[in-house]
Amino acid sequence: MAVAAPSPAPEIVHRSCPLCEAHCGISVEVDRGAGRVVTVRGDDEDPFSAGYLCPKAYGLKGLHEDPDRLRRPIRRDGDTWREIGWEEAFDLVAERLRAVRDAHGPEALGTYVGNPNAHDLGSALYLPALLRGLGTRKRFSASSVDQLPKMISAVTMFGAPFPVPVPDVDRTDFLLVLGANPLASNGSLLTAPDMPGRLRALRERGGRLVVVDPRRSETAKIADRHVFIRPGGDAFFLFSLVHVLFAEELTAPGRLEAFTHGIEEVRALALDFAPEATAAATGIDPDTVREVARELAAAERAACYGRIGTCTQEFGTLASWLVDVVNTLTGNLDREGGAMFARAATSPARDRRGGEGRLPYGRWKSGVRGLPEAFGELPVAAMSEEIDAAGDDRIRAMVTVAGNPVLSTPNGGRLARALESLDFLVSVDIYLNETTRFADVILPPISVLERPNYDIAFGPLSVRNVAKFSPAAFEPEPGGYDQWQILAEIAGRVNGASAATVDELVFSTVLSRCVGGPETSRPEVSQEQARKVLGDEPGPLRVLDCMLRAGPYGDGFDDGAPGLSLAKLRAAEHGLDFGALEPRLPDMLGTKSGMVELAPELIVADVPRLRGALAERAGDDRLVLIGRRHLRSNNSWMHNVHALAKGRDRCTLLVHPGDAERLGLADGAPARVRSRAGEVTVKVEVTPDMMEGVVSLPHGFGHDAPGTRLRTASAHAGVNSNLLADEASIDAVSGNAVLSGIPVEVSRAR
Repeated sequence: MAVAAPSPAPEIVHRSCPLCEAHCGISVEVDRGAGRVVTVRGDDEDPFSAGYLCPKAYGLKGLHEDPDRLRRPIRRDGDTWREIGWEEAFDLVAERLRAVRDAHGPEALGTYVGNPNAHDLGSALYLPALLRGLGTRKRFSASSVDQLPKMISAVTMFGAPFPVPVPDVDRTDFLLVLGANPLASNGSLLTAPDMPGRLRALRERGGRLVVVDPRRSETAKIADRHVFIRPGGDAFFLFSLVHVLFAEELTAPGRLEAFTHGIEEVRALALDFAPEATAAATGIDPDTVREVARELAAAERAACYGRIGTCTQEFGTLASWLVDVVNTLTGNLDREGGAMFARAATSPARDRRGGEGRLPYGRWKSGVRGLPEAFGELPVAAMSEEIDAAGDDRIRAMVTVAGNPVLSTPNGGRLARALESLDFLVSVDIYLNETTRFADVILPPISVLERPNYDIAFGPLSVRNVAKFSPAAFEPEPGGYDQWQILAEIAGRVNGASAATVDELVFSTVLSRCVGGPETSRPEVSQEQARKVLGDEPGPLRVLDCMLRAGPYGDGFDDGAPGLSLAKLRAAEHGLDFGALEPRLPDMLGTKSGMVELAPELIVADVPRLRGALAERAGDDRLVLIGRRHLRSNNSWMHNVHALAKGRDRCTLLVHPGDAERLGLADGAPARVRSRAGEVTVKVEVTPDMMEGVVSLPHGFGHDAPGTRLRTASAHAGVNSNLLADEASIDAVSGNAVLSGIPVEVSRAR
């Protein structure tokens, strides 16, 4: 009798979790023979996260094994779908995109790029080649429903959109948090695993945590002080802090003053924003403003941190700017325990002070409303109208990459109708979801655990200078394509070239920035020398090796020299820690002047609009809506993972008891929420954690649309809060969508 061969023992693969910005170290136990994940644990030897893990990481098992996850391309046949081969899929996509471009020009094509691309090395490196290859300026992404105002404030103040200053939470004595909930987000534009432990350590060493938020969030509940603020009032509040700092002679920029322009201009701008003048707009007592300003100024080391709630509002760019104005005026910019700049392992080895001064902003505008481009993209709030209202200049075909804008961008109802009207839509995605159901072809990349990764986007946002390589936990399924390969195939075939040609273009572009020229990181190394060391294996790992070797900790393309290379990083399976953040100013400033521009012209020009809104806000007592997030959810696609979706209903409308009584709402009963853009019916959750006059819905839900294949998500459908978001309501400078402070009417539902 034959005896079955024993199954190979499970193996442990050490990686970083790619499901949010914290990028915690994980140990994935895998059964390669069965192609399954046994379990996911925190990596105790990871020098950055030290074993900490949030619930999302275990969702990697469910994501990898999800039967709803697409494994092969599918093509629409009327109301049904059928699997097709990759060659057929690529040929069809290239043919249809070329046909639209040839008939109507490149501006008839549009693109949308979702948040998960930032968590994938291949996407980060190869998406630019696809966008250039399509030739269109009708580009959109999740940036303009997220961090775009912060990018604009950073590039105007410091000369580059990244890195942005991050709070040095491990060494600060006073942390002021606005529009952020790091206990739920794990940090945002702030890569810092174990935020619960880091904030606990802050308080244990005698520091103070102050949270300003319209909701008593999870972070607010552990704070030394929580201050309720009227949604959209952050710029008023921050300007009133600046007013107090000047009025009470509390400014102390210290060493920053020698390379900072505009301090006196900011003093003059702040005159009209005394705490008494802003109180009606913020709902904050003037004495509280003064107390916070004095505490901030008195702290030996302090940091002001504002995040998505400060970005997704009417004055998002002003609020983002004022966060760093406060840090600068108190001398807390670029110093230990303040707001500091990371030095990522893939960043240039040398700082080059001063730049050309040309902003990547307003170089073209959208066709319908004339909204300005920023960093090569148009605001996503304009996407629907560029499809359905732009006449002969409309978008007729689109490419979406790892995004679900029907759920994540304003007025999802209008966008759904617009997508349905396209001549052609191709989606690079692992799911048939609320957006991709309108596609003609869906191209699914391999599982996140089937590809290697490196957190290239988040090193510049880290609270420590670290690096970790994530090897693939499984061999890809036969015939599968990594996302970078899909992007390279589309870019190549649309232009009559090969994916190999696109790969060489990506590699040579990065190589030319790293070596061989006077402005490169390693001018002493020729491109020929570097190519010999790097080899000829195609794909993102060769590009990554180039960036690591040319970076600040790199070996300079000399295998015998000390310093970092991809091989050495691979060998350090738990990752490497290059130390705490260090001061980098003024050397890293890329402004034309080589100075911190505290009063940049683009942003200062918007201050009169804020000043004019003081009186307008004073008489505004409308009920307003804000969003929220949960520790188990980062993007809408996580809702199809049972381990993350299970438990109590999280898609509820949070309402203050006073508002509930006034509106006749009952806990657990349905309510109708209506805005200018749309309406939803949702279950009420009455709680004193809400500021009176403010209600809250989480984002990313609304999985009840027909034509999707999301069995777990549809069982926990919830409602789409972005049906209520108004695409006409934007931050005037950046064009970022307003998702916080949406005026709504709430009534009892039958």
